[in-house]
Amino acid sequence: MKNKFLAIIFAAFLTVQTVSAAPFNANAKTKRIPAGTKFTLQTLTPISSTASQGSEFSAILVNDQKANSDVILPSGSLVRGTLKTIIPSKRMSKGAVVYVDFDHVVTPNGRQLPLSLSIIGRNDMTSDGGITTTRGYGDAVKKNWQKTKDITKTATNWGVETGDDWDWANGYGKILTVPVGAIGGGIGGGAYFVGDSVADMVRKGEEVYVNKGEKLEVILVDPIDVPVM
Repeated sequence: MKNKFLAIIFAAFLTVQTVSAAPFNANAKTKRIPAGTKFTLQTLTPISSTASQGSEFSAILVNDQKANSDVILPSGSLVRGTLKTIIPSKRMSKGAVVYVDFDHVVTPNGRQLPLSLSIIGRNDMTSDGGITTTRGYGDAVKKNWQKTKDITKTATNWGVETGDDWDWANGYGKILTVPVGAIGGGIGGGAYFVGDSVADMVRKGEEVYVNKGEKLEVILVDPIDVPVM
């Protein structure tokens, strides 16, 4: 029993000596990525307003992040985040809104560093940083008008191309086909505009969906200090 007790004391002593001899990393070097730095991310999972609030998503850095010509966050570094807030779509074509929160980036040595990023450069952003679709009835009507113009343009082009194909009366066939196409396109486009604009008064807006593999332009809100070897 005495020998066993002495063996335990000796093992504890060796453990303390080993821990004491371990290197202390308080002076580990870091390099800073300043606030305002722009990143490009590529989503590994989709971001959707049909998901549950609080759901996680992930993305990777597309380009190397450097400091003094040294790569401190290489392309492919993993970034994780959550769907912080989801506002459902509503009537009058009010689209859903998704607010995302970027939690951390995984460094080459496996550390998880908290980071704060804001999405930039998208035309479907709300004034407070959410991702949306149609902002309401007025936005839906603008889209309908654009669609109406596209219908009229397509029909008019049909008239021009058909008149050329006929090659009738030395090309004067377009005198007949172009007005027919334009008038037909105007009637069809107008019917679409009126019908869809009425429907937009009662239908819900669209859901938000950022596809897997889609690129997001983001900007660093707060600086991060990345440990380096």
